[in-house]
Amino acid sequence: MSLDFYLEYEDEISGERVEAFSANITHNLSRMADEAGIYYCLWRPEEVGIKKANELIEPLTVAVKMMKDNPERFEAFNAKNGWGLYEHFLPWIEDVIWACKKYPNALVRASR
Repeated sequence: MSLDFYLEYEDEISGERVEAFSANITHNLSRMADEAGIYYCLWRPEEVGIKKANELIEPLTVAVKMMKDNPERFEAFNAKNGWGLYEHFLPWIEDVIWACKKYPNALVRASR
């Protein structure tokens, strides 16, 4: 099981959603995300009113700093089976931040 995270635009002509960015990560990282304060931002953005990519930049940036400042705290949430590690999650979040900066007006969608 995994999280599929998307940034999308609505095509002005067809009205269909067009994917600008997508990223996939294991649900095994949900507890680590919760510890970093970003579970709802990434897994359930609609439940906290996040609609556009630019709304994610600040909370994700804060989380990355927190995670880098205290890696041991977050490594404690590494999945025992190896599917869901700090060392993979941190760059994944940084990729999402990059995409949010590149597509600030994109719509956010998460599929769980």
